[in-house]
Amino acid sequence: MPMPIPRRQTFRRRRIAAFGAAAILLGAGFYLPFTLLAPLQTAELTTISHDVPGTSPPTIDFPPYGASGFGALGFPGVLAAGGSTDALPVASISKVVTALVVLESQPLALDEAGPTITFTEADEGFYAEQVANDGIVEPATAGTSISQRNMMDAMLMASANNYAQSLATWAFGSEAAYVDAAAGWLASHGFVSTVMNDATGMNPANVSTVSELVELGKLALADPIVSTIVATLTVDIPGIGVVDNRNGLLGVDGVDGIKTGTLDEAGSCLLFSADYAVGSETITIVGAVLGGPDHDTINAAIRGILAQAETGFTEVTLTTPDDEYAAYSTTWGDDAAAVPAEPLSAVSWAGTPVTSEVTLDSVTTAPAGTDIGDLVFTVGERQYSVDLTLDATIDDPGPWWRLGHPALLF
Repeated sequence: MPMPIPRRQTFRRRRIAAFGAAAILLGAGFYLPFTLLAPLQTAELTTISHDVPGTSPPTIDFPPYGASGFGALGFPGVLAAGGSTDALPVASISKVVTALVVLESQPLALDEAGPTITFTEADEGFYAEQVANDGIVEPATAGTSISQRNMMDAMLMASANNYAQSLATWAFGSEAAYVDAAAGWLASHGFVSTVMNDATGMNPANVSTVSELVELGKLALADPIVSTIVATLTVDIPGIGVVDNRNGLLGVDGVDGIKTGTLDEAGSCLLFSADYAVGSETITIVGAVLGGPDHDTINAAIRGILAQAETGFTEVTLTTPDDEYAAYSTTWGDDAAAVPAEPLSAVSWAGTPVTSEVTLDSVTTAPAGTDIGDLVFTVGERQYSVDLTLDATIDDPGPWWRLGHPALLF
């Protein structure tokens, strides 16, 4: 007959069983919520680089005289140039500086005539001075009046030298004071080789380089008053009559500006701009030719330059929705890629560097198509951006994976 188990031992066994069960229940009560509700690790992120293929610039046949070159809005500096790199006389291209400096001092809205300017005996003197120097003039009789806008029309379109002097004197008190103001304006805009010694350009010491004239042209096109005037073929000015734009290329091959210049020491000059449709964009070319034999000759040369320059601008594909810019990988086996939400293209000048920058969010779980970042391309001075999205869903791994992989949580 077996010996009875002592009551104390029985109690101990029951207590161990009870504590064991309680421990299991407590462990389960802690472990299950810990694993089932614990936050997941973010997906591992690996970025993927891409290069945008480039093309070589075209050959540009620049004329053998003077200096010439061009750039384009949205592209830094000069894209191509030929001839002298020295500062050369610019003749009446100087009037673009006069217009911009005066407008900084006496701004105009696009649709307003501005203050009325009454001519004085000093203005009659400017007229007589320019006639004596065989300069271009418009009427200026003491006591008659003209608006600031109309005076600028005649200065930039007809290239009236006496109006450049009158406008500068009206704005700054004297032409000498204007010259000082122009020097400060040029310095503030980073021009180091451009020098203005009068408001008209009749002074051959008014000089600039092609590279700085390209930048001057960009500033002119950015000003709504100047850009509108230089693109206008004719204007009817009260007291003067119909004034024609002296730019013989205006309206030809997309040319919409900017300013002619003619002087014995400077030859025939033109600061020009032209618009071309390339792909889905409009490209504005800005260029200059200095030191030509006559305007017919430089106009023909500029048309050739523009035709060749146009071939250097092409629409390039920056990215497509098939391009992967990052890979997301999870410890539970879900993978997805960051891809562009839509294709992206841009017009570029051959040889212009194209750079890209990717900004991405961290991801734990997310459905396909979620916006998780941005892709920004820089082409010259312009930027293009597109959203990056997930190409596949990153799901929660589910309870069984969580229960079996507690060490991989967090």
